[in-house]
Formats: sequence, structure tokens, C-alpha cells
Amino acid sequence: MRILLTNDDGINAPGLKVLEEIAHSLSDDVWVVAPETEQSGMSHSLTLHDPLRMRQIDEKRFAVKGTPTDCVIMGAGHALPEKPDLVLSGVNRGQNMAEDVTYSGTVAGAMEGALLGVRSIALSQAYGWESKDGISWDCAREHGARVVKDLLKHVLPFQTLLNVNFPDCDPADVKDVVLTRQGRRDQAQLSVEAREDTRGQSYFWLGFEGRRFEPQEGTDLYAIYHKQISVTPLHLDMTDRETLKKLSAL
Repeated sequence: MRILLTNDDGINAPGLKVLEEIAHSLSDDVWVVAPETEQSGMSHSLTLHDPLRMRQIDEKRFAVKGTPTDCVIMGAGHALPEKPDLVLSGVNRGQNMAEDVTYSGTVAGAMEGALLGVRSIALSQAYGWESKDGISWDCAREHGARVVKDLLKHVLPFQTLLNVNFPDCDPADVKDVVLTRQGRRDQAQLSVEAREDTRGQSYFWLGFEGRRFEPQEGTDLYAIYHKQISVTPLHLDMTDRETLKKLSAL
């Protein structure tokens, strides 16, 4: 099995090293094509107005000056000798749940794999609920390979990808793996912080607020809050079929 790895945290990210450990437990044919620098929040963007530059770091390891989507395209269409059998994207530094999936470069890497007809899984490690001193990768490292192996037993519909989130807890405290739907936060999580530079010019930082609430049962948010590994199937067809039916009846 030929596996293509990418991420949005960059070629030197610790989560990518965890993903390599997971992939090498599944196959000896593992390729890495990841962004040269961090591309968090880039979503499913393409580089169309600048040349793509790719440098080879090792025999099966490449860095691309572009987005996660660029990386999957370059991997599947140029760097690898043949199309991969599996695309794994991550392991992201922080959860990708609810509205996060629309911003996430990690999820976008798996999206591009699904568009290419390749089985694709995005993996993210949550943090901030229990680990106050920074992120711990132990949960993803301990459970990642087993979860991926189990998911590979199932055939997915065309253009469907899987979004996996690992809870912020000790690996031994994980309760189970659950199938979830995409959740929705009940309050705005993005904040705008206004600042001023040394010349008196205004600038701004966007950031996520760390407020916690109790989400609906069955969602990805609920699973992570309750120390469960969340697996959410995502489909690239975003058509609202119920609204389509209503509009068609007008």
C-alpha cells in the first residue's frame, strides 16, 4: 500500500512525525509531501498565480512552497511514481471539528485526496482541555494506527473522506471510538484583537476563544469533550438537498 502524507503545520511539524510513525506501522511505502511553512487556516486553496517550488529532502520526502492542496496534487501527480492508495493528512496541532473543517488545511489535504479518487483520512490531536502545558501527542500516537487500520476495512462512497479527532487525555483514558456528525458551536469562537505597532499603525490578530460549552450528543465536539475518538464522514457534495426540494416546488 502506497501512502501519501501531508499536513498544514509544515514539513517540520511534530504532528507530521507522529503521522509518519502511524503510516510506517501500516506500510513500508510511505511518502511525505508537506508545505514548506505553516499553512493553517488555508482551507482548500490552490496556488494559481505563483510558481510552485518543491525541494526533495530525502528519498521519499518533499517540501512544497504551497498549500496542503498543492502538496497532494504535487505528490499524486509528480513526486510519487504512481497514484497513492491512501492519503493521510495531519496529525494536526489542535482539533478540527464543527466549523473548523471549513477553514482547515488538514481537512483540505484529505479533501483533495478524495477528489482524486484516493481513500483519504484527516487526523487531528485536540488540546487545551486537560493539557495546560502544551499539546501531548500520546493519544494520536497510541491509537492512530489502530483507528486507521479499522477504517480501511470499510469502502467509502466517492468523494467522501474521514475526519478523525483524538481527545486531549491520556491514551489509557480514551473510552472508545465513535462515529459522529459535524457539530456546531453555540457561540462565536473567532475574536478580533486590535493592536498598534511602534509607528502608531493599527493591525489585527484573529484568534479562537477558549470558551467551553456542552454540545449535542452524537457530534464530534461531544465525543472529544467526553474522551472519545471522533470519526466523522465528510462529503464534498455540499448541496442542501432539503432546500433544493423546497425551491424546486416553487
